[in-house]
Amino acid sequence: MFGKAIGIDLGTANVLVYMKGKGIVLNEPSVVAYSEADSRVLAVGTAARRMLGRVPDRVKVSRPMRDGVIADYTVTQAMLRHFIQQVCGRLQIFKPTIMVCIPAGVTAIESRAVLDATLQAGAREAHLIAEPLAAAIGAGVPIAGPSGNLIVDIGGGTSEAAIISLNDIVVSSSLRMGGDKLDEVIATYIKRRYNLLIGERTAEDVKVQIGSALPLARDLEVEVRGRDQVDGLPKTIMLKSSDVSEAMAETLALIIANVKAVLEQTPPELSADVADRGMLLTGGGSLLRNLDTLLSRETGVAAYVAEDPLACVAVGAGRALENLEIYRHCLTSAS
Repeated sequence: MFGKAIGIDLGTANVLVYMKGKGIVLNEPSVVAYSEADSRVLAVGTAARRMLGRVPDRVKVSRPMRDGVIADYTVTQAMLRHFIQQVCGRLQIFKPTIMVCIPAGVTAIESRAVLDATLQAGAREAHLIAEPLAAAIGAGVPIAGPSGNLIVDIGGGTSEAAIISLNDIVVSSSLRMGGDKLDEVIATYIKRRYNLLIGERTAEDVKVQIGSALPLARDLEVEVRGRDQVDGLPKTIMLKSSDVSEAMAETLALIIANVKAVLEQTPPELSADVADRGMLLTGGGSLLRNLDTLLSRETGVAAYVAEDPLACVAVGAGRALENLEIYRHCLTSAS
């Protein structure tokens, strides 16, 4: 294979890139800042994320991925090109071969858009792999045999559950909400209860610092700053983890219902395997405190968080590319 071979987790919240022999070589937010006047890219990744909610009208800060799929094709292409050049170098004699992860529930048109954007961004050859399958490979789950493995992947824009056996997905269900939706409901709750307007970055910080899927024995607290909705002046409140748990409850119930929907469709023999082995949680959303406990309690199936849940999908994409002949039957490709 000429050129480099890389696996990309093209997430709603973050883009991760895996390279053989090097592991994860890039982990950046899926954010692009560009000029409104001439569409010139000003910043990508972390630098662009710092600009969220802090730019003049002439600058647009965009998150081109929404709900796990491309919302803005041109900006996604520019972002991919930037990251590919960052990893592979600008002057490429041989273009890289790339494996990109997509949600299992995407349409053919959405899949094609990801393939085309990857090729236009500088790939010699592009392949697509479903995120739950990539997550299982990246987490080192033994999926080659005829045994059932339940993978629950909770990203920024999607939450997916899938039963995997014989290197392929048997049953899956995809919900177009994830960590970003949790941030959104936290911001809405604070606005409604405290008349305080906060940005998406602040909401995410609150979730990370004190968020919990279940009420904690001892409440955590964090200082939250924003703009008072009544007088428009800066305001600070103390927020408790019980508030955040209450805010997230409805969204978490939908994520749990999605997992239950997969369990209900699972063939009996594979259900027995899942009862034995439990479910594996991957993706950034799985890092939410007590989410594994809540899922176990609601489904009756033991839940475990993967060793490196954020990196599983990107690592799996790279490994699938290294073993292309094994996984080719379950991929979408273009060259």
